[in-house]
Amino acid sequence: MAGMKEIRGKINSVQNTCKITKAMEMVAASKMRRAQERMRAARPYANKVRDIIAHMSEANPEYRHPFMVKNERAQTAGLIAVTTDKGLCGGMNTNMLRAIVQKFKDLAAHGIQIESTAIGSKGIALLNSFGSKILSQVTHLGDTPHLEQLIGAIKIQLDRYSQGELSAVYLAYTRFIHTMKQEPIIEQLLPLTNERFDKRIEDTTPNTLWGYIYEPDAQLVIDDLMVRYIETLVYQAVIENIASEQSARMVAMKAASDNAKTVINDLQLVYNKSRQAAITKELSEIIGGAAAI
Repeated sequence: MAGMKEIRGKINSVQNTCKITKAMEMVAASKMRRAQERMRAARPYANKVRDIIAHMSEANPEYRHPFMVKNERAQTAGLIAVTTDKGLCGGMNTNMLRAIVQKFKDLAAHGIQIESTAIGSKGIALLNSFGSKILSQVTHLGDTPHLEQLIGAIKIQLDRYSQGELSAVYLAYTRFIHTMKQEPIIEQLLPLTNERFDKRIEDTTPNTLWGYIYEPDAQLVIDDLMVRYIETLVYQAVIENIASEQSARMVAMKAASDNAKTVINDLQLVYNKSRQAAITKELSEIIGGAAAI
């Protein structure tokens, strides 16, 4: 009977766990839809800013912003790592952190150290374990992040690049492909490459020269717009990462719920076998006693 009691306790425990994972799956599904809506709503603005930057770079070839100039002498690179604050989202953070580790090794092979900005608690833990210098960090952004929460942390990396102290700035995040697939991405944020702008011009209005009237000054306008452009790229990465997080969590909790049901069925089968064996034993004792009398 003690064995049956233990099995019954395990069944109750797994059933309670299944209820929790099922509830988390439903919550993640609801948050995922809202995160996808925010992600899609932010894309037109990011694309429009990218168009304007591309055309202004063509319209003002005599002025090159510091973000478009390579710092050849710098032996340090910057990394903005976007991860999650919470776990239970499958292998999403593990895949992202594995990509970051590989980037560390590639840059170290060229004698380049990394100074990091961590967005999310999981990234802070990894960067600390590698001994990377963390210049700034942002945590607990919630499900609806605001650009104001990111500007301070991002500005430190941008200022250091403008001062020539960083050779490049990389952005690491998880790109949302669809509900079942999320892809870890590490892309170069600075210096901005002409290839990206040239491609953007070809995709929008080929063979068209844009003219602008600047107030108060072209250099001031371009400087402010460049900073806003970089901030928009980082904000878009954070939005993509949140959508990926909720999708990965929904899939992970669904898998956990399905596994819990399988475990419950297996335990129920063991319990029934134990109960049947106990009943058979009692019947054998009763029959044996009756025969002895």
